Amino acid sequence: MEQSKFERLTELTQGDYQAFLYDCDGTLADNMHAHAKSYVEAAKEHNVVFDPAIIDELAGWPIANVVEEINSRYQANLIPSEFKVRKAAIFEERYMEEIEPIDYVVEHLKENAGRVRIAVVSGGDRPAIERTLELLGIRNLVEVLVCSGDTAKGKPYADPFLRAAELLNVDPAKCLVFEDGVPGVKAAEAAGMHWVRVDQLKFG
Repeated sequence: MEQSKFERLTELTQGDYQAFLYDCDGTLADNMHAHAKSYVEAAKEHNVVFDPAIIDELAGWPIANVVEEINSRYQANLIPSEFKVRKAAIFEERYMEEIEPIDYVVEHLKENAGRVRIAVVSGGDRPAIERTLELLGIRNLVEVLVCSGDTAKGKPYADPFLRAAELLNVDPAKCLVFEDGVPGVKAAEAAGMHWVRVDQLKFG
């Protein structure tokens, strides 16, 4: 019988780990398409049109950094701080309640809560991530939450994952990261942590 995604994920995550650090958007929550839409709609209000594929490419980056990259590539002059507020409002109003879990990853977190320490490390803003975890029914299982602005640098730098390890009081080498994008994997590697791409069921 073919192995389920949950079984495969469980198999990949065997080892002497003391903490599991999960990304949120695109890893626990099936909401990247909705986030991309809210970016596009917020930009259109300023007559800025861009290829939404950039949102997947930069998955895990803080919103302000994504906006700076859009400005750079499209010769735009969006103001990151203002855009972040408007994008968050659009997502909250039009898309937040439609969030669906990525079942096998959420189930994996639930299965391991209490066995290892649990953190969520996201480039998103804290209020949106808090609400997302509540809608997924797992906020109470997350011991540490590291979001945009909690560290000097976000993904793809190591800072967010190292901060989570520090708050959990766990050696970074004993942490395993769950991600769905290249920036998150780069951040995990920079932090000296193993990682799993949940979308590819690949360990590194």
